Amino acid sequence: MQALTKIAAATVALLISHGALAAGVVKVAYAGPQTGPVAQYGDMAYTGIEAAVNAINKAGGIKGDKLELVRYDDACDPKQAVAVANKVVNDKIKFVVGHVCSGATQAASDIYEDEGVLMISPSATAPAITGRGHKLVFRTIGLDSMQAPVAAKYIAEKFKGKNIAVLHDKQQYGEGIASELKKELEAKGLKVGLFEGINAGDKDYNAIITKLKRANADFVYFGGYHPEMGLLLRQAGQAGLKAQFMGPEGTGNKEISAVAGDFSEGMLVTLPRLFDTDPKNKELVETIKAAGRDPSNAFVMPAYSAVQVLAESIAKAGQDPAKVAEALRANTFDTPIGAIGFDAKGDLKNFDFVVLRWHKDGSKTVAE
Repeated sequence: MQALTKIAAATVALLISHGALAAGVVKVAYAGPQTGPVAQYGDMAYTGIEAAVNAINKAGGIKGDKLELVRYDDACDPKQAVAVANKVVNDKIKFVVGHVCSGATQAASDIYEDEGVLMISPSATAPAITGRGHKLVFRTIGLDSMQAPVAAKYIAEKFKGKNIAVLHDKQQYGEGIASELKKELEAKGLKVGLFEGINAGDKDYNAIITKLKRANADFVYFGGYHPEMGLLLRQAGQAGLKAQFMGPEGTGNKEISAVAGDFSEGMLVTLPRLFDTDPKNKELVETIKAAGRDPSNAFVMPAYSAVQVLAESIAKAGQDPAKVAEALRANTFDTPIGAIGFDAKGDLKNFDFVVLRWHKDGSKTVAE
């Protein structure tokens, strides 16, 4: 048990307490981007999922049944996510941890709900995913409607009276969080002078940077992912735009420093609190590091927690997804992201986002 956290050990005690003479397998699909421009987020989630599966199996599994992880690549694309969801159904897998990106998650979730497959996303933050009355859709991450107020509060305190621009990538996640932020800022009496979308995947954003300069933007919020944010930071810096940039958790990836270089220094980002610095997660952090992976990435601990709560609920309810869903809603769980419980929609009742300052070496500190 040396490699297990106290949380994992307690979980394992529950999972194997019933005992089992004949070992079987419980197949769990992991669906997320393994290729494409944001594959790094898929790697973050997989790090946590793999650690949880290994910990549970090492200690005997779920009533003696071992977890078997099956990986699927949706490339963060809604159309590919639909194909993946259908493949999961055809492969007769009842449980999914994923998807990772909001657009892909929402597209896949409709199929899972219709086909009786239970899904827990460790990273998709768009409120609409759980806003349609689905019974088999859960997540171990907070919503944009939780994240945007944290960003807006910081902006209102630190940048009141400044010229504020809000950009987004025209996709569900990016435009969704940007719209939430604009609403929160305006509710606080701040004016958003420029609200505009850019095309994800473009390589030249000088046209929008020119608009930002004409608007004398002091503060720029971008809703989207790190490849576009990195280019915006670099090209804005090269053009002499002296604005403070900020983004949501989708921009909080070490690869942004490879794209933006020195211009990534000082970017603000809202991320889940730093679970890897929590003393109760020390052994788990060391185990993940020993496997050659980074426990500090945003979705690692939420992904670990997704597998943990799924396994605990299967131990309580058996392998009927509807009954597992009931167990998820009826119980609280002591996880690496804290003591958590789910509401009727499948969302966490509480989740903390914090404002961090990014540094060009990929490290981050709490923003003052």
